[in-house]
Amino acid sequence: MPEKPWYHEAVFFQLNVRAYVDSDGDGNGDFRGAITKLDYIRSLGVDCIWIQPMYMSPWRDGGYDIADYTDIHPDFGTIDDFHDFLDAAHERGLRVVIDLVMNHCSDQHPWFQAARALPNSLYRDYFVWSDTPHKYEGARIIFLDVESSNWTYDEIAGQYFWHRFYSHQPDLNYDNPDVHEEMFRIVRFWLNMGIDGFRADAVPYLYEREGTNCENLPETHAFLKKLRAMMDREYPGRVLIAEANQWPHDLLPYFGDGDEFQVCFHFPIMPRLYMALKAADKTPIVNILADTPPIPAGTQWMTFLRNHDELTLEMVTPEERQWMWANYAAEPRARLNLGIRRRLLPLLEGDKRRWLALNALFLSLLGTPIVYYGDEIGMGDNIWLDDRDGVRTPMQWAAAPHAGFTTGDKTYLPVIEQAPYDYRQVNVAAQENDPDSYLAWMRFLVAARQSQPSLRSGAREWVETGDVAVLAYWRRGAGEPVLCIFNLSDSVRPAGIAPEQDMRDLLSREGRVYPAGQAIALAPYAALWLVGAGA
Repeated sequence: MPEKPWYHEAVFFQLNVRAYVDSDGDGNGDFRGAITKLDYIRSLGVDCIWIQPMYMSPWRDGGYDIADYTDIHPDFGTIDDFHDFLDAAHERGLRVVIDLVMNHCSDQHPWFQAARALPNSLYRDYFVWSDTPHKYEGARIIFLDVESSNWTYDEIAGQYFWHRFYSHQPDLNYDNPDVHEEMFRIVRFWLNMGIDGFRADAVPYLYEREGTNCENLPETHAFLKKLRAMMDREYPGRVLIAEANQWPHDLLPYFGDGDEFQVCFHFPIMPRLYMALKAADKTPIVNILADTPPIPAGTQWMTFLRNHDELTLEMVTPEERQWMWANYAAEPRARLNLGIRRRLLPLLEGDKRRWLALNALFLSLLGTPIVYYGDEIGMGDNIWLDDRDGVRTPMQWAAAPHAGFTTGDKTYLPVIEQAPYDYRQVNVAAQENDPDSYLAWMRFLVAARQSQPSLRSGAREWVETGDVAVLAYWRRGAGEPVLCIFNLSDSVRPAGIAPEQDMRDLLSREGRVYPAGQAIALAPYAALWLVGAGA
């Protein structure tokens, strides 16, 4: 049997370098600081770091507005600093993937500056221009809160330019083969440096065609297959991950026949985990997984609970969106675009039982999981900061000034000082030696998952419980099968399951055994991963 690709069984860690450690006192995290915390990241049990954008950028969209694809933002250090970080991560057995923003760049990029200034410049055709804003009217506006059109008039160019996101992020024109070659040059630059792959941002929007919604077009898939073929041919073993916020059936083509993306984010499962937990009803989870088609051999889903963006509610019905806002974002300020700008623990009202249950559920699903920096210690947020900055605040290392993030006298964003998430109480140092801390439990959960081949890559088999509040399934793979049971409610519930043999709970530090033939009773928000007691 062929060995599984490394990304099939990995746990990822999402690293915002600006938010992590400041080594030079300027108030911004940097690669030299992040190097000092690689042992900490490794201690979580993760296998791969996904680095958010670190490119040269005016930083109007968290670095996703790129002004130079082959240079590092000076706040983060230099190319040499990044290379040292990459080497240090690899020395610790940690792989590294970086963001690849193919759809658009910053309006400060030299390509766009030349394009707008010189109508006959070869760069003019790097972007999508029009004399009218009434083309491609079937395309939705993604950032409804701030943009009223996908077209913006440029006074210098004397034309409108196309953008699917912010108006300072012009879309690249993939009908121009020179753009393909530019993107290939960028990809080769970073792969030659030794990175392990890319998380490709906003991939459904690369092409525009009249009479369509300008998403998921055949031309987009043709380019992506071309990119994957180049990577496989020249850089075997590297991974290409798709960030495409689409329904599962619409995502299926992004796997191709195993010749496009190896991994795709499963966006629709994420809000349904929160829906199920709040409603004490497993139906949203069961239904979306039932609606998730089989994927080609060698490919994988990627799962997450939170990340650097809002908790997106694009892939739910309007009624479900209103329900989520009412239950998780009663304060209107917590709502942003079609989503919620809160971190994990504040969404769960600081309830450790729910935090444990949701993480145990998430880590036992099919797919490659990602942990967002700070969620492993239960960090809070600040919804009163602009845009999505409230979930991008400095990592809380200690009760020292500025949470131990910097020795300087300022930080790029304010640290969290409001109870109950005040950095003086919520920090790594305070949790490091506390066996009941969020940090200790995250390490325990990841280690338990990684110890079981069935949890890493086994198939799922539903188990009937007779109660909508009790979710159960087997994970069966190369090793011992694992029976996963979750009480989604705040009351004691019968599991509806009496094991046929003595079973030991992997999530019990005491190694609790459930005897054969005895019905299992579940405490509120209980999570069990059961294996045969002799295993």
